[in-house]
Amino acid sequence: MANPNQDARAHNTGRYERSIETARRDARAAELRAQGWTYQQIGDELGIHRRSAIDCCRRAVREAVDGAAKDLIHLEVTRLEAMYDEVLDVLRRDHYVVSYGQIVRDDAGAPLLDDEMKLKAVDRALRTRESFRKLLGLDAPSRVSVEAEQLGREIGRLLDSALGPDGAGDDPDA
Repeated sequence: MANPNQDARAHNTGRYERSIETARRDARAAELRAQGWTYQQIGDELGIHRRSAIDCCRRAVREAVDGAAKDLIHLEVTRLEAMYDEVLDVLRRDHYVVSYGQIVRDDAGAPLLDDEMKLKAVDRALRTRESFRKLLGLDAPSRVSVEAEQLGREIGRLLDSALGPDGAGDDPDA
């Protein structure tokens, strides 16, 4: 059977680019799956392997979710940008020390600046930027490295159990 994604490969880059035909096939696969068809039945109907039918359904679901998720992310980014702009406005303003409802002045009569408000605005700006990073997934790579470490430990355990405690394994000729 020919590769149904053959035309979806970008010329000279080797990267997968989804064609209109592939998007339609994915949508049809998801439609059939929603009607209760098995992946094998979907594959037979569309002339693709069962595994490809699974991939089609997953891409269709991901695209549907991505569309709504992108709209939500855009809305949240817009809200965070507005909050961040407000924080920057607070940061740019001068804030004065107030005691008993009166501005405190130095010996020369100049109002004393209140650094606490600026520091609070800096803290709020950092928290807003952290929300941006979380929303956009910019902190995600650190999670991948933890998963890689766990995978390495699991592989080590499997090798230890397969080879035995002395590392010789079960092969008497080793």
